[in-house]
Amino acid sequence: MEFLADLGLLALGSRMKALSDRLYGIADEVYRLRGCPVQGRWFPLLRLLHDKGPQTVGAIAAAIGQTHSAVSQLADKLVREDWLTVVPGESDRRCRYLALTDKARDAIREARPAWRALIEELGERCASADVDILQALARFEGVLDEGLAGRVAERCSATDAAQVRIEGFQPALREHFYRLNADWLRKYFYLEEIDHRVLSQPETEILAGGGEIFFALIGETVVGTCALLQESAGTFELTKMAVDERYQGRGIGRKLLAAAIAAFQKRGGKTLFLESSTRLKPALALYESMGFVHQPALKPDSHYSRSDVYMIWQAPAAPRRRRRAADRMADGA
Repeated sequence: MEFLADLGLLALGSRMKALSDRLYGIADEVYRLRGCPVQGRWFPLLRLLHDKGPQTVGAIAAAIGQTHSAVSQLADKLVREDWLTVVPGESDRRCRYLALTDKARDAIREARPAWRALIEELGERCASADVDILQALARFEGVLDEGLAGRVAERCSATDAAQVRIEGFQPALREHFYRLNADWLRKYFYLEEIDHRVLSQPETEILAGGGEIFFALIGETVVGTCALLQESAGTFELTKMAVDERYQGRGIGRKLLAAAIAAFQKRGGKTLFLESSTRLKPALALYESMGFVHQPALKPDSHYSRSDVYMIWQAPAAPRRRRRAADRMADGA
């Protein structure tokens, strides 16, 4: 347990499972010493049926906090060993209800003194150690609400986004340029001849013509890519943008777009455009938020049969104060 204790909250589930196993083991030893055939792991199910009467597997699972599958497997075992019997429901005789057998009722009567003694002994030990374990458990159960998993996932995404770095083209990353784009195209469309040519020969098709290729990495994992393809002097196409499906929703596409726009501006580019599809609503929303504006007509010389969206980037207007200062300087003020 020392190793698990060193892991803190990360191993809380494992520590609680280990504690559960120890408690069940102690209960089983008590039963053995008293010659009682009950097993500790059966206690929640048997006690529920004893106190509440016949129940369905689903109702049992909900009441004792176990999965339907786990309860069903245990119930099948206890039915085979004559601890439980199957009875029809009173209102719907097609329903499968589980009830205690006489064997189980006799064993529960034998186990009652052990339950009382166990409660008393644990209660005295907790009081001596100043541990209110039941109150702590109740409060902790309130922490484990349905939103916990989502919040943990959000934290992971935020951490990933903070760790994303953008790098330029390197020969060692060439295969990822093809992989990421091919996976994306196969999911939504198909690889056209121009796609295969550009993705297979990025140095010739993009870099040699004055373009640039960007990669997003988390650690050593390549999770996204995009490219600036120079169409003519001062005119660039934002193209071949793809993010690994496992890492989407973490701001990676936005960082790639920002890097491409920054490179376009640094080079004094005049026009930055992209072509896309109305099928890709999340991508279009991202482009719009980054300053790309829909054009009334499609690009007349488009190379892509799948394209039905044409957008051109517009630089954000300078803040009013800065514009006024620039105007005064231009006027010689």
